[in-house]
Amino acid sequence: MAGIGRRRYSVRGHVARSGKSPISQPLKWIPQEAIRAKQGGARLSRSHLALLAAGLADGSLSDAQAGALAMAVHLRGMETGECADFTLAMRDTGHILDWKPLSPPGPVLDKHSTGGIGDLVSLPLAPMLAACGAWVPSVSGRGLGHTGGTLDKLESIPGYQVQPDPGLLQRTMKEAGVAIVGASERIAPADRRLYAIRDVTATVDSIPLIVASILSKKLAAGLDALVLDVKTGNGAVLPERERSRQLARQLIATATAAGLPVAALITDMSQPLARSAGNALELREAIAMLRGEPAEPRLLEVTLALGAAVLVLAGLARDAAAARATLARTLAEGSAAERFARMVSALGGPSDIVERPETHLGRAPVVRDVRAARPGFVSAIDTRALGLVVVALGGGRTAPGQAIDHSVGLDRLAALGTRLEPGDALARVHAAAPAAAEQAAEQVASAYTIGDAAPAPPVLVEHST
Repeated sequence: MAGIGRRRYSVRGHVARSGKSPISQPLKWIPQEAIRAKQGGARLSRSHLALLAAGLADGSLSDAQAGALAMAVHLRGMETGECADFTLAMRDTGHILDWKPLSPPGPVLDKHSTGGIGDLVSLPLAPMLAACGAWVPSVSGRGLGHTGGTLDKLESIPGYQVQPDPGLLQRTMKEAGVAIVGASERIAPADRRLYAIRDVTATVDSIPLIVASILSKKLAAGLDALVLDVKTGNGAVLPERERSRQLARQLIATATAAGLPVAALITDMSQPLARSAGNALELREAIAMLRGEPAEPRLLEVTLALGAAVLVLAGLARDAAAARATLARTLAEGSAAERFARMVSALGGPSDIVERPETHLGRAPVVRDVRAARPGFVSAIDTRALGLVVVALGGGRTAPGQAIDHSVGLDRLAALGTRLEPGDALARVHAAAPAAAEQAAEQVASAYTIGDAAPAPPVLVEHST
């Protein structure tokens, strides 16, 4: 595996302003002028975008300038072509991987989610796809804002290396066919820096920045096909369904223009997808699913829908029904669990993580039930608030690079439509201290609305075109 070249853009060009003459490229690159132009609504040129991406990667763009750039794009947006240029410029700050020298036995596939609460799909789906004959070098991220991160969940496993060196990554792919890892410093380094800055500057929900972040890494990963899970609802980065559709369309357009076959599904995040929210807690739930234990139906459905879409796209299944049947067999027969166990062991974790997860995954010292105060049905959930509870407990970050507590979070989360009697559990809090548990319990109770009638179930999966 090696870099197969980088696409560099000429530093000649201009920033075009609507109704005004172009600004000539100055003799000395002055990044604040490009930021100023974007603040005024300009379309940044390909060369300026390449220079901004390079500045993010090499540190010549300061944190203040990077934050100002993110805010300018958040407020002013980007045209489709401008967003594509920025995506490719971000990709080209690092290496582009080539898996062909390793002779993979099948297509190289991946899945990406825009993030949610209890969205642990990547943990079972990546080994499920590997068990179906694909290679899955799944480049994943950390928690962003109120949403959880796959890497943070995997770091609940003692010894697991989320940043393997190239040699270890290659060996893991050969041994397991799957490796869920973070982007190395050599993969889209511009995004690594901008990702952290977005997390603390309230620019997480900018569609152009989401597109550039996701696809800069995926286009560098040497994929043959990609499936995208675009979340919608009050726990999503983009709560409004139309904005989620807009993001899906822009992701498809940008990936297609870059030559990457892609499918996108819009899935519901108006409630937690799993019954748990928190790093080690979600990992336990994922392992139980891989072991063939009964899974939360919505979690299973989204996992099968995403997996079927990418298997059909890659030619590993003739249609969605056949793909879903094959994916379900990987759970029933244990082949997906075997792939997951081999991946964890190859990347430095315990070899018996599937058989004995409780031996290796940390537990919070304080566990407290949150109980319903009145009878009725769960009629609404403030899902974003639940994500923020996990962050406040220490399971997420409020500053870049901040250490997190993998053991804290929520589980036994009641789903929409659940019938409750007074004293029935809405959820269970896992905390590091009694005071934190008390505060979290109050916030969880406030996030649930109990009404007299069950709500209509939200649309769980919508295919985007």
